[in-house]
This record gives sequence, structure tokens and C-alpha cells, in this order.
Amino acid sequence: MIAIAPIAKRFGRGLFAIWAVVTISFFLHAVLPSDPARIAAGPQARPQDVAAIREEMGLDRGVLARYGIFLGRLVHVSSETPPESGRGKGAHASCKALGPLHFDLGKSYQQRRGVLTVLGERLPRTMMLAVVALIFQLLFGVTLGSWAAKNRGTFLSRAFMSGSLLGVSLPTFVLGVILQYVFAHRLGLLPLDGYGNTWPEHLKSVILPGLTLGIYGAAYYARLTRDEVEGELKSDYVRTARAKGASPSRALVVHALRNALLPISTAAALDLGALVGGAIVTESVFRWPGIGSLGISALLDRDGPVLMGTVLVTAAAVVLSNMLADATYGVLDPRTRK
Repeated sequence: MIAIAPIAKRFGRGLFAIWAVVTISFFLHAVLPSDPARIAAGPQARPQDVAAIREEMGLDRGVLARYGIFLGRLVHVSSETPPESGRGKGAHASCKALGPLHFDLGKSYQQRRGVLTVLGERLPRTMMLAVVALIFQLLFGVTLGSWAAKNRGTFLSRAFMSGSLLGVSLPTFVLGVILQYVFAHRLGLLPLDGYGNTWPEHLKSVILPGLTLGIYGAAYYARLTRDEVEGELKSDYVRTARAKGASPSRALVVHALRNALLPISTAAALDLGALVGGAIVTESVFRWPGIGSLGISALLDRDGPVLMGTVLVTAAAVVLSNMLADATYGVLDPRTRK
């Protein structure tokens, strides 16, 4: 039977964490010494035009009033059907509806479109990159870590694990440029950067940024897997399995690695949330049109609604990944269920 109270408690804590992050970001952005209306109007705009844009954006109100408006329209109830494009005028022009519930983050100062529409275009691309990167991380990291644990003490094992330290230390933008030079410039196998126009082009374009993040993260998973599997290989149940005739490979994969999956899967669940919000450098290097590059552009342009949207998505991704990690604990180890 599923316990409702712990789930509700975690959900409540997650909502509070998201609210706190968004609130802090809102007030920090509000006190920055900049004028988004001037940026949107352009350097040659007349003062009266800037004042009109400032009023249209709601920037003529106080910070607390703007915060109240932001929270009030974030989730509200309405029977009106918002436009699909996220453009146009009216109180619900930038809303997205889920039945009578409306969600609204306002309109982008620069793009003059609904922020939820902009995020809806960018989020799937970032999720795609995050999933591909995590697959590479686990594929390379768990394989190398398991092999190093099985062959612990050998020269090759020490050499590979020392190489993994280099992978952790190397900045992602340096690794990305190296991969661009080798696979795009020299070999011409993959696109240098960008997203492409068709699904085959999307899949080819995601390989290099995914591999960049994958190699960087694989170094961590290799060391984590090596340490966990080494401990499991020394345990009594593995010795018993070996005494009953289990081959070294079976003892490694079926017994040791299976029981080492708990910390590995937990780290993977947390990493998925971090990758959704933290792939900023890699997205910039490869001109990948995701949430990270969108947030950087919004910060530089002082586009407050888009910036709040990216902060909200990032906070929600981290909170959901923590909840996923908790659920993973319960599935893999029933003793942790409450």
C-alpha cells in the first residue's frame, strides 16, 4: 500500500523550495541597476517611448506590486481559452491552460511572446541533451568502473582511473572544442554545432554536446562504480557465489554490480535534474538552443519574465530529480521505505 503522507510531505517541501528559489531570483533581478524598457526600446528611442514600454511591461509599479502580480498570474483559474501562439493582447494572451487552470509567466520583453511558449520550444531540446548525456555517462562510467574493479591493482586499471581524473578536471568547453575539432572539423562525421531542421539532423547534432557532458560525467561514475563494486566484490555473498561455481563475470555483473546500483542510480537521478539546468556552457559552445543558453541570453538582455521562467524550470527539474532519487531508493532497497 502506498503511503500518502510521505509523498505529500516531499511534494510540499519541493513546492516550498521552488517558491523560495523563484522569489529570491525575482528580487535579485529587480534590484539590478538596469532598465529592461530601455533595452527593449533600443538606444535611439525617445524618452516618451521608453516610458510607454515601461508602463506596458508593468515596470512603473513597485517591486512588491510586481511580485504580487507575478504570483497572482502564475497559477489562476479562468474559463477563457488562451491563444496557442502565445502572442496577441489581453489578460490571457500569454497563458497556457490545463482545463480551468491557467499558468502564466508573462511575455518576453525581447521576443514579445509568451514565456511558456518560448520555454515549450526550448525545454524538449534540453531534455534531449540531458538524456543523451546521461546515457553516455552511465555507459562509459559504469563500464570502465566495473572493469577497473574487476582488474584492481593492475597497471591498466590504475592508468584508466588516472585518466578519469583528467576527465573530471578538464573544463567542458575545452573538451567540447577538442571534440568539435576531431569529429566535425577533421573527420567531418558530425555537425560542428547547431540543432538542425529535421529529426535525423537533431539526432546527429546532439551527439557531440551529449558526448562532451557524457565524458565529463563518466569520469565521476567510473570512480563511484569502481569504489562501490570493489566493496561488493569483497563481501561474503560474492565469495559464496564464487565458491558455488559462479564465473568472475557473473559474480561481477549479477551480484556485485547489481547491489552497487543503489548509489549509482541515485546519483543518476540527481544528475538528470542538474543536466537540465546546468548545461549552460555546453549549450553555448555548441549553440544548442536549450534552456541554459536561453537563461544566459535573458540575463544579459535583462529579460525578467524569461529569466524567471528558466529559474522556475531549473528549480523544478532539481526538485523532481530529488524526488526521483528518493523513489529509486525505495524501489532498489525496500528497507528505505517509510
